[in-house]
Amino acid sequence: MSTPQRLAVLASGRGSNLAAIADACEEGRIPAELAVVISNVKHAGALGEAQKRGIAAHCIPHRAYTDREAFDHALLQVLADAEVSFVALAGFMRILTESFIRQYYGSLLNIHPSVLPKYPGLNTHQRALDSGDRETGATVHFVIPALDAGPAVLHGRVSIRDDDDALSLAARVQQLEHRIFPQALAWCLDGTVTLRDGAAWKNGEPLGEGGIDVTDMDRGAAP
Repeated sequence: MSTPQRLAVLASGRGSNLAAIADACEEGRIPAELAVVISNVKHAGALGEAQKRGIAAHCIPHRAYTDREAFDHALLQVLADAEVSFVALAGFMRILTESFIRQYYGSLLNIHPSVLPKYPGLNTHQRALDSGDRETGATVHFVIPALDAGPAVLHGRVSIRDDDDALSLAARVQQLEHRIFPQALAWCLDGTVTLRDGAAWKNGEPLGEGGIDVTDMDRGAAP
């Protein structure tokens, strides 16, 4: 029996996506061991969530380092010590350097709270509301040096209601994230989805620009 891959989650916030990923690992839906959780924020809820579950938790405060390269070097050291082979960015509010991304290229996934390429960066929910959009969503994508521009693996959509504000919209998008991030990680960790020639591939076929839509997954697109 092969040894499961060792997964790290990097998070800066409350840790709700971390909890969804940890549940999926514990239940065998993600074929990996969640080896370590790292945050750049001392009191991040993600660290408490990890400690509650008995998962190694590390805080690496970015302000303690002179530049991004030094911070990322410290991150890489913790990941190496934990023998991590795959990294999930679950609300990690730091832009990683190209040298870090190259180290985990093809084994580095991010979740972003919009249907990319719409609204990369921050304040996605308010930007969708300000633009008068009727729907928004979330995207799981491979990480490349360009911000929020990596090939998409999976995305989903939620309708924007007339009475929505940024907080109510964020809450519904987050529920979607808890569903699609574990699924995308499972596909990547079992080899169903790979990054090849700058594109995401599933079962040997290139995915479209937007990756798999969650509605397609519901109709039986999952392996």
